[in-house]
Amino acid sequence: MHFQTRHAKLRVVRRFPSLRGRGLLFLLFIWFIWFMNFNGRTLFSPILPLIEDEFRISHARAASIFTFISLGFGFALFSSGLVSGFLGSKRTILASLLTAGCIFFIIPTIHAFSILYPVVFVLAFALGIYLPTIIPMITDYYMEKDWGKAIAIHESASSLSIFAAPLIALFLLSFLPWRLIFVVMGSVSLLCAIVFQLTTTDISSGDGRPSFRGGILKKRAFWIMGTIWIFASGCVLGLYFVLPLYLVKEIGLTIQRANSITGLSRLGMVLVAIAAGFIVDRVRLKKAIFLVILLLGLLTMSLTVKEIRWIKFFLFVQATVSGAYPPLVLVAISRMFGSETRGQATGFIITLGMAGSGIIPYLLGFTGDMISFRLGIFLLGLCTVLASGLLYFLKELR
Repeated sequence: MHFQTRHAKLRVVRRFPSLRGRGLLFLLFIWFIWFMNFNGRTLFSPILPLIEDEFRISHARAASIFTFISLGFGFALFSSGLVSGFLGSKRTILASLLTAGCIFFIIPTIHAFSILYPVVFVLAFALGIYLPTIIPMITDYYMEKDWGKAIAIHESASSLSIFAAPLIALFLLSFLPWRLIFVVMGSVSLLCAIVFQLTTTDISSGDGRPSFRGGILKKRAFWIMGTIWIFASGCVLGLYFVLPLYLVKEIGLTIQRANSITGLSRLGMVLVAIAAGFIVDRVRLKKAIFLVILLLGLLTMSLTVKEIRWIKFFLFVQATVSGAYPPLVLVAISRMFGSETRGQATGFIITLGMAGSGIIPYLLGFTGDMISFRLGIFLLGLCTVLASGLLYFLKELR
């Protein structure tokens, strides 16, 4: 009886009537948490050449960090229903912030590259349980008419992280060795945990018990959206993670110039990600997602040109277009799956997408060692173009 009463109370969440005042303030706060969460993965990219040189490892082995990050992140997403069902939404996010903060403090003490593998796996697991928990919280806190704008604004934090991470790294590297960057990250993460504890109310997830909804895996929409996310994520994060290596080791740029190009190319992505929130409720989602994925693949193939000025141009356009896919896909998932399965469906689909940000960087590094980065980038773009055709078979989204 006590459990049922508590469960009933958790379901009564005070919705913000609009994206103004307290509603906007709360959205900006969780936006910052997602920004820092994403930085926990993206900050490895701009310092990867330094890590490679210090540990004296190959391109493929350096890029394999992202394989373990993606494995941990994907495992967290896949098991998110069990974690949030056991802990509750608020405590799940607190656990994410506190655990990640502690791991950030451990990383500077590591001096054997192989030890980084289990450490970044645990870090990624801690970071990964956040997103599937916060999406149901957003849909509980805000009215359905504001879902598109709220989710898109929240998701723009990941786009800004991709833009800002190289610039943040360059700024901090002018004052600190690369190891101490993670001390800064850990301090911010723990501070966010304190503020989150003081300012949020818990919500119910499903029936209040740990659950695994395997029926999601039987839906065609799940596999189509998951495959789309794999290649889209590969073109954005997978490529982004190894881009400094490509620009420094194959093109011959300095690490400062490579990170500047990588960061500035992402500026348009941020603007598009925010703009998508204001048009997502007015467009045909299926057609919009198809066009974005198709363009993303074609522009990724264009990055194999040899002149640096054209690489910079296509990189900017490719990154700008890529800003539209996360909010479009997340809103599509929210519409295709009910409130009981929405969080876990989000986790499962992004779990599949971890192949894009985990395996693809390794494959790009491998082709960089064996032949060239250009070959891997071209094949990635071609596969993405082909994957866009899967949307023809998506009948659940009209």
